[in-house]
Amino acid sequence: MEFGDSFVSNEHQGSTQSASENADPFSVSPLQISVNTKSPKSPGPNSPRPPTSPRSPKAHSKFGTNKGSPSKGSPLMYDRHSHSLIDGRPKNGGKDTECNYSLDPSDPKDDSSEECGTGRKLTVDFEEYKKKTTVIVEEYFANDDIVSTANELSEIGMPGYNYYFVKKLVSMAMDRHDKEKEMAAVLLSALYADIIDPSQVYKGFSKLVEASDDLIVDIPDTVDVLALFIARAVVDDILPPAFLKKQMNSLPAESKGVDVLKRAEKGYLAAPLHAEIIERRWGGSKNKTVEDVKANINNLLVEYILSGDKKEAFRCIKDLNVPFFHHEIIKRAVTMAMERPQAEGRLLDLLKDAAEEGLLNTSQITKGFNRMIDAVDDLSLDIPNARGILQSLISKASSEGWLSASSLKSLSFAPVKQPLEDSAATIFKKKAQCIIQEYFLSGDISEVSRCLESDNGNSSAELNAIFVKRLITLAMDRKNREKEMASVLLSSLCFPADDVSNGFVMLIESADDTALDIPEVVEDLAMFLARAVVDEVLAPQHMEEIESQFLGLESIGSKVLRMAQSSLKARLAGERILRCWGGGGSSRPGWAVEDVKDKIGKLLEEYESGGDIREACRCIKELGMPFFHHEVIKKALVRMFEKKDERIWRLLKEGFCSGLLTPYQMMKGFSRVAESLDDLALDVPDAKKQFAHCVERAKVAGWLDSSFCFDKSGNAIANGTCP
Repeated sequence: MEFGDSFVSNEHQGSTQSASENADPFSVSPLQISVNTKSPKSPGPNSPRPPTSPRSPKAHSKFGTNKGSPSKGSPLMYDRHSHSLIDGRPKNGGKDTECNYSLDPSDPKDDSSEECGTGRKLTVDFEEYKKKTTVIVEEYFANDDIVSTANELSEIGMPGYNYYFVKKLVSMAMDRHDKEKEMAAVLLSALYADIIDPSQVYKGFSKLVEASDDLIVDIPDTVDVLALFIARAVVDDILPPAFLKKQMNSLPAESKGVDVLKRAEKGYLAAPLHAEIIERRWGGSKNKTVEDVKANINNLLVEYILSGDKKEAFRCIKDLNVPFFHHEIIKRAVTMAMERPQAEGRLLDLLKDAAEEGLLNTSQITKGFNRMIDAVDDLSLDIPNARGILQSLISKASSEGWLSASSLKSLSFAPVKQPLEDSAATIFKKKAQCIIQEYFLSGDISEVSRCLESDNGNSSAELNAIFVKRLITLAMDRKNREKEMASVLLSSLCFPADDVSNGFVMLIESADDTALDIPEVVEDLAMFLARAVVDEVLAPQHMEEIESQFLGLESIGSKVLRMAQSSLKARLAGERILRCWGGGGSSRPGWAVEDVKDKIGKLLEEYESGGDIREACRCIKELGMPFFHHEVIKKALVRMFEKKDERIWRLLKEGFCSGLLTPYQMMKGFSRVAESLDDLALDVPDAKKQFAHCVERAKVAGWLDSSFCFDKSGNAIANGTCP
């Protein structure tokens, strides 16, 4: 089950322990509960009921189907999820039927009119479900027993109605004290996925947002309280961040639900250190947060990769004492295996032995892999062929017997696009040539985008690759001005990186023919390829993919790759590559590197003088040079060493969490500081000590790969072995 930034209280853990004391503590998750497990029954109609809650708000909302999709972010926030939502409404032969039952007068938040049943039986079932869930929520607020609540909800056996439980739990908590609000948030995280399907959680919050206009009648602070519940659900990874935008688009502009979503987004989720603020708003646990546990999991896996000490790794897992959160260990270990192929065998061996010893149970293993399947599209942005790698890991785990592949979600591959007909490709090539030639005369990037939109409205990957090939081929046969313009256009069009990579593959494949007219084809192609990496049009991993298709030391592809890699490894490579064709190729004059450095220095100085962190991030973004953000990181670290100002670190953290500063730029920025440590130590004697501390902090925060280090002379060794 997914847990958010707050964990259950000591009382929760005690009840969980007592419920599991007769079982192997590492073989069964506390909330992996069988429907046949005996648990306290809901009181009958004549049994004494718990004290009734204060008057609850009205919520007669109209049903609307909403589907969620994943957000890459999270950071930690951070782990993103794809929620494949299924409409929980009963169906009759595939068609909705009109509901006959009336509202429960004792339940002002009753939304039974939203649900359609197939006859009287389903109507009665839903009425019974509502009564039982109301009692379950009341009992939970009275006894604070998560395990008993999970058992009660499982025994009802109507998972298609669980969205109503989500809505009822939150709406009742909204009308109570902070203690009940915190209890509700913890319970939702505990039941998520194992007891309540993600689609039902999504639907429950959708209905709460739709009912905001009614809720506010009895709860005046509905906007703030419901916004905080939604923000908490996003931080706890039980709602995708995309929920806010999708709901906003589906609501009338004057709806209070829009105010709720805006408040959640701008008032809570956009705030610095928002996870900690949200987690503690209702007095949540200050002893162990999800961020702490995730950091501990990351650290133990990194240490295991370096040491190979399996017993120590097992001890650390046991010391975490969060068996209900072991799916995070699976997710993080599999992600590391995908990011670091050299560590794959060791990590899979750890998971296998942990499963055989009962440290990781089947439910948590399945849940961890399902979370990876949900996030595979986002992972593909940073890990080329992430889907194929994940499929390979699933096959290995299944063949070794510690994973049941049949229990996982479908990991379907993207549909294979039909190749274009030769005639369509030929027509597009002619149009592309005219578009590019006109661009070389006018320098109008927006006109190129408009023409491509009309000629390649479906954004065909094959046509994008053809355009990349044609653009660079024509530029190579012209002067430096056109070459610079081609690189600027390539970084402005925002083609998918795979399409650009395919374009370079096509260029290299035809290089022998091109060399007849352009003898310098290898040098030019290498520089275009290096420039694409500096401009972040391509990721460094794409160069490895391209290289894998051109084996042999004497092949043109190998020569191009070697030359491009050599250019990228050179000192001050970014600046040199940016200036290789003289710069200023765009339709407006570009800034000189010195001007950009001056602007970076001024914005950091202004931020230090009491400026706003969001304003500083806005200024960095407006530089319009994402490929040069390593200079921001370098200057920020140097200023922090000189002035011992912790606010600078918070600026870097905000930039990384918002996606403004990428891991690649972080690595380059830290590397450049490492290269200048000897000179820096003349002015700041403890610069090396401060830098080493910052490197460790950056690794823990996920900014740098754990293999990043630097030698005694300060030279960076990225993805290597520390001396």
